[in-house]
Amino acid sequence: MATSSPSVDMQALGDKIEESSAFIEKIYDELKKVIVGQQYMIDRLLIGLLADGHVLLEGVPGLAKTLTVSSLSQVISTKFQRIQFTPDLLPADLIGTLIYNQKEAEFTVKKGPIFANIILADEINRSPAKVQSALLESMQELQVTIGETTYELDEPFLVLATQNPVEQEGTYPLPEAQVDRFMMKIKIDYPSESEEMEIMRRMAQTGKNKKLEPVVTPEQVLGARNVVNEIYMDEKVEQYIIDLVFATRNPEKFNLPDMEELINFGASPRASINLNLAARAHAFMEHRAYVTPEDVRLIAMDVLRHRIIPTFEAEAENITPEDIIEKIMSTVQVP
Repeated sequence: MATSSPSVDMQALGDKIEESSAFIEKIYDELKKVIVGQQYMIDRLLIGLLADGHVLLEGVPGLAKTLTVSSLSQVISTKFQRIQFTPDLLPADLIGTLIYNQKEAEFTVKKGPIFANIILADEINRSPAKVQSALLESMQELQVTIGETTYELDEPFLVLATQNPVEQEGTYPLPEAQVDRFMMKIKIDYPSESEEMEIMRRMAQTGKNKKLEPVVTPEQVLGARNVVNEIYMDEKVEQYIIDLVFATRNPEKFNLPDMEELINFGASPRASINLNLAARAHAFMEHRAYVTPEDVRLIAMDVLRHRIIPTFEAEAENITPEDIIEKIMSTVQVP
């Protein structure tokens, strides 16, 4: 990861970013052919792609989560797999298994759907802990072990998992330690009235969905990730990230004594790392060679909301992690 250095040639870096980030607008333009609105979701998915971070999407059914993810894979020309998580799913259904070939009298490997570039893990909280663990291990290690052989997964490798916040019956909520492995948790809301009118007019007709054209290659995405690491971040912005994270652990040190009784566990060190990476990716999408505090503030909610565990007192008063984060962000001094 790049470190702050005043000797960075900002002009050269700016030119490099301008050139390597040119495909961002092409992705937006192509996705608009099938996706109406949902700019927030598209932005966060691209940040996850550029910062090599997995994304957890939460929203009621019918908000184009699956369509957006599959469309993104089309415009990047990558292999896409949608895995419907169900209570009877087994780890082997996800990663693959060994099959005995009677003719050859030997075992052969049948790879599972995890061997793709973009994985949509639909309703991840509907599968048992063993299946969730198999997916999360693949996310963390970028490899899968079948039998005695370990197979590396192709890059870019991005897991976008969805969970339905409404139905809780028959679900297996992800433990906090596993949720922490997702770079961001984003909450998808209903479209506006004008957007829904456009959705209705566009989709209320029979026929197949419009096929999108690839506008960027996986190699370009991997190259963009390297450039993201070069984006300059001032020490004051780095300190701002640390202050936000530490305010979730020791709120009394940041003039937030009331928060002490509301936070059971604060954000982990993964929060600091992911705030840094996501802020760099956001600056890249804006074609900038440097990170501003506003980059951090724009993605802070998505990086922190699943990493703060409220106390029973907070839940009794209907205080959510989002409420806590907003209070912290309004109090911690911005550089």
